Order: sequence, then C-alpha cells, then structure tokens
Amino acid sequence: MTQGQRYKVWLAGLAVTLVLLYLLRGVMLPFVAGMALAFFLDPLADRLEKAGLSRTTATATITGIFFLLVVTLAVLLLPIIQEQVVAFAERIPSYVETLNDRLHPLIVELKRKLSKGDMDKLRTSVGEHAGEAVTWALGVVKQVLTGGLAIINVLSLLFITPIVTFYMLRDWDLMVAKVDSWLPREHADTIREQVAEINRTLAGFIRGQASVCLALGAFYGVGLSLVGLDLGLVIGLGSGLISFVPYLGTIAGFITGIGLALAQTQSWELPAMVAGIFVAGQMLEGNVLTPKLVGDKVGLHPVWIMFALLAGGGLFGFVGLLLAVPVAAVIGVLSRSALRRYLRSSLYHGPIL
Repeated sequence: MTQGQRYKVWLAGLAVTLVLLYLLRGVMLPFVAGMALAFFLDPLADRLEKAGLSRTTATATITGIFFLLVVTLAVLLLPIIQEQVVAFAERIPSYVETLNDRLHPLIVELKRKLSKGDMDKLRTSVGEHAGEAVTWALGVVKQVLTGGLAIINVLSLLFITPIVTFYMLRDWDLMVAKVDSWLPREHADTIREQVAEINRTLAGFIRGQASVCLALGAFYGVGLSLVGLDLGLVIGLGSGLISFVPYLGTIAGFITGIGLALAQTQSWELPAMVAGIFVAGQMLEGNVLTPKLVGDKVGLHPVWIMFALLAGGGLFGFVGLLLAVPVAAVIGVLSRSALRRYLRSSLYHGPIL
C-alpha cells in the first residue's frame, strides 16, 4: 500500500466516524458521559489496583462511592434550591416594584430631554427587541425540552451512565492494550507519543478544570447565600459549573447577581457585596485554583476552547459540548506536532545548497 493510499484510508475512516457521531448524537449522551467519567476516575482505580484490590473490586468501589456522593449532594442541595426558587417566584412583584422605583427617575429624565417622536421611536424599538428576546427564549426552552435534556436522555443519564462507567472503568486498561495492538507497527511509536501527549493534555485540563469548577461553584454559592442574595446558591453553583468556558461563568454570574441584587433592594450595599464576591472568585481562580489544579502546560488556549465548545454544541448539541474539549486537545496536539515537523523540514528551511 502506497503512502497516498494510506492517507485515503485514514481520511475515509475519519469521515465515517464523524458521520456516525452525527447520526447517533441523539443516543450517545450516556455513553460519552460514562467514558468521560471512566477517564476521570481511571487514575484512582489504578492506585487501588496497585494497593492490592482486583480491578473489578476497585471499579465497583469507586463507581459506587462516586455516584453515592452525587446522589447525596443532590438530596442535600435540591431542597435548598427548591426553597430559593419558590421564594424567588413569590418575590417577583417586589422586584418589579423596586426596579420601577429605580428606573422611574431615569424615565422622567428621558421624557424631559427627548421629544415625543423620539420617545415613540424608543418605545417601538424596545417593543421589537423585547419580542425578539421572548421568541429567542422560547426557542431555547423548546430546544432544551426536545434536545439533549429531554426526559429520555435524563433517564438514560441516571440509569445507563453508571453502568457504562463501571464497564469502561473496569476494562479501561484492556481496551487501551487492545487498541495499541491494532496500531500500524511502522508508526506505532509515533502514535503512542502523540496519544501520551493528548492524554497529558486532557488529564491536565479536564480533571483540573473540573476541580476548579466545583471549587468556584462552592465559593460563589456559599458566598452569595451568606450575603443574602435571593437565588444565591443557584446563581453561584451555575456560575461555577459553567466556568469551564473561560470567563463565561464569572461574567454570567456577575451580571445575573448584580441585576438580581438591584431588583432585591434599593440599597447599594448588596450589589457591592455581590460584585466583591465575584471579583474575589476571579482572583482566587486566576492566582490559586487554575495555577495549582490546571497548570500552564495544558496547551489549550482559552479562545480555542471557546470556539471548540461553540462548534461542538452547534453541531452535536450537548454531546458535542462533552466531546469538544477532547477533540480540541487532539487537534491541538497533532497541530503542534505537524508544526514541529514543518519547522524541521526542507519546506521551511528551503533546499540545501
């Protein structure tokens, strides 16, 4: 087989894989989630195996404890979240009244400075944009209800993911060895080198970033609840959990928290405390959590991560979000390897005279 034929085979295999991923994206969520959890927990299973436990016993122990912790956290947090959501719904009229009191002087000033025609244009513009916003919000809700978070996928996550995680974690080393035996012998060492780099990148980012998100979620949730912000725990946990998208968690939480604080009270004390919590959280993330837990050798630029997440989510929905970072890591590692080869080649240096 010539070099060109080999490239055609690899490209055909890649194309088939992408097509299958796209066609099966609706049923892949529990399997991708189970594989991600198995990858996350594999180092712990290896340690228990080295300590003398069989792989099956270590896997059963880790999987059981992990999902027990998840269920325990859900049981503890859901009543608090429900209470905050109910209280928030009951206080909506007071929020509207507070915002009206805050905006009334601004509206009076606008009426004084703008002509009647300008005010009519402003009302028309606001009404059009409000209608567009409502349409967009309804579309998002419809997508959520009919897409990746539909009830069938939620049930599959609850019941299928633990099973997939158990079997993937138990057979992880066997699968790696089997795939290694399929590698073309001529390029096996090069492929192993690239896979090791990909594994290092993924381990550094996914395990580290997951720890950062959990720490930030706890910090924001506890902090906002302590200062008395309504829905503080929900906003804090949400801000932390979406912090895997660079800056999105902090910005979204900051805007939501400040807006709710302004609606909750006419005093500036609560908005200032909410702002202080997010500033402190950002400093904690940038100076302590990310350097300690993620490090600076991951090789995934924040802009590249954001692009990968948007592209993955747009193409494959929630499954694409789960696959985005691993795919971005693979592309990043392969691109850096190709660049190193290019910089050593005659294509870069030119012909040797």
